[in-house]
Amino acid sequence: MPFKILKTEKLNSVTNLFEIEAPFIARAARAGQFVMLRINETGERIPLTIAKKNESPETITIIFQEAGKTTRQLAALKEGGAITDLIGPLGRPTDFSKAGKVLFIGGGVGTAEILPVIRYAADNANEISVIIGARSKELVILESDIRPLAGKLIVTTDDGSYGRKGFVTDAARELMASEKFDLVYTVGPDVMMKAVCAVTKEFGVKTLVSLDANMVDATGMCGTCRVIVGGKTKFTCVDGPEFDGHLVDWDDFLNRQKRFNREEKVSLGKYEHDCKCGRRKKNE
Repeated sequence: MPFKILKTEKLNSVTNLFEIEAPFIARAARAGQFVMLRINETGERIPLTIAKKNESPETITIIFQEAGKTTRQLAALKEGGAITDLIGPLGRPTDFSKAGKVLFIGGGVGTAEILPVIRYAADNANEISVIIGARSKELVILESDIRPLAGKLIVTTDDGSYGRKGFVTDAARELMASEKFDLVYTVGPDVMMKAVCAVTKEFGVKTLVSLDANMVDATGMCGTCRVIVGGKTKFTCVDGPEFDGHLVDWDDFLNRQKRFNREEKVSLGKYEHDCKCGRRKKNE
C-alpha cells in the first residue's frame, strides 16, 4: 500500500520536511525511533528518524538532507504523491526518563533527530539546554521549534553568519565548564558526535549518541549496520540507534561508514547525468 505525501516543505536549500500518511506507524512511534523508506520498487532502503508523529490526521513527519541519489529522488516528490514502502517504527525508543539536567547537541540535519527526544525530555520534567550548529545561517533548522522547550539555546555557525561563530564542541566545552549536566544527548555528522564524546568524556558526563549507520534490512539479519560498543558487536537497527557514546569504537564505525562511498558517488553521478540529459524516467 503506497504511503501518501500530505505535505512538503523546503526548510533550506538542501533540507526537506515531508508529512506522510502512516496511521499504524504514527500510533506506535516513540521518541528515538526511525522508519525505513523505499521510494519505489527499484529503489534502495534508507533509514530516517521520525521527527514528529501527529494524531489527526495520523501522519509522521520526516526531515532529510539531500545528499545522495535516493534523497535527491525523495526531494523531487510532490504533495499528493506517494512512497512505495515505509516500515516502522524501528529501533529501541528513548528511555532515559527523568535524567535531571540534560544537554542536547545537534549538528546539521541532526537537529531534526534531537527534536523528538527534546520533547520526550520535556514531558519527563528534565531541565533542558540545547546547542545546535550548522555551517551557515541558511542551514540552521528548527530553532523556533526548539526554543520553547529549552531553558537555554545556543546556536553556532562555522562561518559566524548567525549565532556564535565556531563548532558545537566549542560551545559545549564552555557550557560544561560552568554548569554540571547529568546527561548529554547528541546527533549529527559522525565526526561531530565523536568530537562531542571526547569533550564530554573529559567532564565525566554520560553521553548518548543516535547512530545513522548504513542499513539494508533493518532487522538485524544482514549485519550491515553493526557497530562495536564496549568491545561487543551490536546492530544499530535493533540494539540502537542510541548507544553510550563513550563505549562506541569510533574509528571502526567511521571506517565502516565509508564502505559504499564509491558506489554512492557513481549512482549519484549517473542520476544527475540522466536528469540533465532528460533520460530519467518518471518516478525513477
